[in-house]
Amino acid sequence: MKHLTRIMLASAMALGSMAPAAIAEDLVVGFTADANTLDPGNHRNRETETIIRNMYDGILTRDSGMNILPQIAESYTQVSPTVYDFKIRKGILFHDGTELTPEDVKFTLDRLTSEGGTGDGQTSPRASLLGPFKSAEIVNGDTVRVTLSEPWPLLPAMLPFQEVVSKDFVEKVGTEGLATQVNGTGPFKLVEWRKGDSVIMERFEDYYGGAPGIPPVGKACVERAIFKIIPESASRVAALLAGDVHIINELPPFAVEQVRNSPNAEVMTVNGTRSFFIAMNVKGEIFDDIRVRQAVAHAIDKKLIIDKILGGNAEAINGILSPDAFGKNKDLDGYSYDPEKARALLAEAGYPDGIEVTMDVQGSYKDTAQAVASLLTKAGIKTQVAVGESGLLSQKWRTEGGEKTGDMYFTSWGNGSLDPQGIFMPTHHTAARGNSAGYSNPEVDKLLEEAATEVDREKRAEMYRKAEAIAAADVPYAYLWVPQDIYGVSKRLSGWQPSPDSRINLHDACLK
Repeated sequence: MKHLTRIMLASAMALGSMAPAAIAEDLVVGFTADANTLDPGNHRNRETETIIRNMYDGILTRDSGMNILPQIAESYTQVSPTVYDFKIRKGILFHDGTELTPEDVKFTLDRLTSEGGTGDGQTSPRASLLGPFKSAEIVNGDTVRVTLSEPWPLLPAMLPFQEVVSKDFVEKVGTEGLATQVNGTGPFKLVEWRKGDSVIMERFEDYYGGAPGIPPVGKACVERAIFKIIPESASRVAALLAGDVHIINELPPFAVEQVRNSPNAEVMTVNGTRSFFIAMNVKGEIFDDIRVRQAVAHAIDKKLIIDKILGGNAEAINGILSPDAFGKNKDLDGYSYDPEKARALLAEAGYPDGIEVTMDVQGSYKDTAQAVASLLTKAGIKTQVAVGESGLLSQKWRTEGGEKTGDMYFTSWGNGSLDPQGIFMPTHHTAARGNSAGYSNPEVDKLLEEAATEVDREKRAEMYRKAEAIAAADVPYAYLWVPQDIYGVSKRLSGWQPSPDSRINLHDACLK
């Protein structure tokens, strides 16, 4: 009743703030956060990416099954371990009516990777997403050749995250103008960005149709699309149930059954790409003993948390990789829930009366962390939850090569490409930026380094499977779960499917 009351009270608020009002042809998304910028090259934010990707297209894209497909590129070929050719499709128009050329593609890649490339001395925060990029050049008139400084099989998987901009437009409006103006090649063009309120888009009538491999090919189904910013969960749910929005992201578990029972809305889920885990400071005086780390792993009833706290909308993991990731080791046994075994391991490690620890967490994960802390405490690991601001926690736990000062850190790492390089390397390689546990194993380092440049797909997968088995045995982290992304969707909506990379692609979405 408590949650239901919150939703009912929020309904009036949501309805009163629904400017601009939806009309029959408007498709409205109730979205958790506004864009940080509309410049595709100046952010590292998933919500910003989701909004922008409806107005810009990329060289490559993904379908809802995470398959990589040509988009602005007509085709692509790996010429050698360090050279890729992308043949650019003819007849693609920017929103201002000018034609996209291979020069625009080259300019985009140079802008993303050059020092100071995004103007005013700024280097794109997305530069690292293109790995060992060396150069882009135009060959044969219609082909952009990308050369890497070393083999990097991840390149095709990372290109769907990069949108192509117009060279002439960027030179005309500059970096400052690109932050608020859009001239893309995507299915929608910008009408107005009401910061903090909504991003309003309309159908681009001269759209080339999008990736041929993702039918239907053609113009967007709806005339207008709006990302309405509704940060508060109950307000998003209320707006969906009232019919004022047609898609909401991050449907809270407490509202799943209410939406399922609604006559005008339904629930859609998809496996996410964010792994949750608890980093244990292996350089500290407590967790340098593997038996203590094993005790933590045995003390957590993952099934209970998933069922009772996460509403059953997550999948347990025994290693860092998502169940859908390339190279996932599917034979990891993991640690069964066994609090008595946990107490025995603590005693064996010299702690017959248990231990007292503090677990850091950011506010959005507080409730789940407290549930985990309760289980740990019952197993003799008396755990106090300390809520901190995400930026300060990153400084404390994710300073590259820095000394750790805490005990435990309940956190997560996203991996939209579902390639191990995007999550395994930063969280497990010695002194990497996301290695919150302070973990170091030379064999794991070697496997991750070799896999990063291995061009034989099966050999590369086997390296990751072996590395994940070694790391799981070392237990630097208590590996927890990968939540599903949960959406509330109007029954008037058709043609739309959620994607594991959290993208909300509105090109194919229609309203009945």
